[in-house]
Amino acid sequence: MKAAPMSTPQPPADDDAGAPADAPIVAPSDRAPRPLRNRVDPEGGLHAVPARGGMMGNRGRLHDAGGRVLRRWTTTAWICCALSFRGRRRAPMPPRGYTALFFLDEAAALAAGHRPCFECRRADALAYAEAFARGAGLRGGRARAAAMDAALHAQRLGPRPHVAPAADPAALPQGAMLLDAGGRALLRVEDGVRPWGWAGYGAREALPGRAALLTPPASVAALREGWRVMVHPSGDAEAP
Repeated sequence: MKAAPMSTPQPPADDDAGAPADAPIVAPSDRAPRPLRNRVDPEGGLHAVPARGGMMGNRGRLHDAGGRVLRRWTTTAWICCALSFRGRRRAPMPPRGYTALFFLDEAAALAAGHRPCFECRRADALAYAEAFARGAGLRGGRARAAAMDAALHAQRLGPRPHVAPAADPAALPQGAMLLDAGGRALLRVEDGVRPWGWAGYGAREALPGRAALLTPPASVAALREGWRVMVHPSGDAEAP
């Protein structure tokens, strides 16, 4: 796993076929009296909480003119973006354009079904696409954006959690996320798990006896193939 800070944005790519044309751009601070319903939990749910996010995401335009979230997605390209890119600034829920979503970190975004963006995070997206291809047994060196989006969307629409119970939680790669019997989202780390929270991860715990897999299997396969997901500092190996 990789700890914050997040990777440096790279030049835009021409192969993120499923992403909206205006994705991504940075969302400024939310100064609304009440939090917007654009914070994402590891199960993919949208919430109005004051916690700040470490990464931005995009599923298309989810809100109406009044800022109410009416749908979960409008595109199959669910991407995970850097918070800043080329100095662009925009409102989180503009009259036109996509809804800016926020995650604690990339591990939570991955669990929710997102993948790295090819525009603002080109190097990470290419590394993920190569690991995705190896994990799926695809030929050609790396998977195309459209193929990854189709596979991930099918898994997002399938039963959640994906495996209940997980066959062997100890065998899951670091960076994958689980759901325990009490409904807590857990980050797989070295020698155990850490419970997810809006503000960060809790103290390391032993692996649960029963747990279900939250991270889509295609992304778990990419993790097994060496792709390194970025985590909040509280999920780092050196955190207490």
